[in-house]
Amino acid sequence: MDMPKNHFKRRLLAGETQIGLWNSLASAYSTEICAGAGFDWMLLDTEHAPSDVPLVLTQLQAAAPYPTPCVVRPAWNDKVLIKRFLDIGAQSLLIPFVQNADDARAAVDACRYPPHGSRGVSVTARHNRFGRVATYFQEVHNELCILVQAETMEAVSNLDAILAVDGVDGVFIGPADLAADMGHVGKTNVPEVRAETEKALRKIRASGKAAGFLWGNADECQHWIDVGANFIAVGSDLGLLARGAENLCKKFKA
Repeated sequence: MDMPKNHFKRRLLAGETQIGLWNSLASAYSTEICAGAGFDWMLLDTEHAPSDVPLVLTQLQAAAPYPTPCVVRPAWNDKVLIKRFLDIGAQSLLIPFVQNADDARAAVDACRYPPHGSRGVSVTARHNRFGRVATYFQEVHNELCILVQAETMEAVSNLDAILAVDGVDGVFIGPADLAADMGHVGKTNVPEVRAETEKALRKIRASGKAAGFLWGNADECQHWIDVGANFIAVGSDLGLLARGAENLCKKFKA
């Protein structure tokens, strides 16, 4: 069998803007529903969602028949978690809370096999279609997309060094944590938070790497695309369900 191609990474490298959806419901059923909606990518969350490796496996399987690629977010920049997600077939990872170049290098190291990294070797697993991709170990590094999150002022101040790390394909700005670190927890729209976010997104794109973002207000997402975000989540499955249920109820219960 041929090596599975990472079309999400190819589009990022080409500078294309990709519109995504955040998935926090930790359900293969909801993942399959969203996978057929037409988004360019979906995020499968395990940091702020009640999910783990076995659940993500079922989500990857549910999304597999559809053309929407999945990005997996581990709960932490942990080489054991990263290894397990890669072994079940994740090709794109979003690594949280990367504060500096050393953290970014650790994330890349966890994704690469020796001598380029320290990823443990499983000869037969879902990642190589159970041993059926003969060229997997020769091609895998080209097909992995490693994205890291800058979520604090420390991380933003270290952006240049993080962006310079070989193997980092893009940086995602986490607006909620950045706002909290700036003393405005829950207030991502504060002018100084928006200013730092815009500055960071522009710097990422100027470096030639991909800039990621999540924004809950779909009406404002075009602004962030214009600023530089080229893989942007414009909503979440959880938000669609919660707000949709509320709006439907309001129609009948004034």
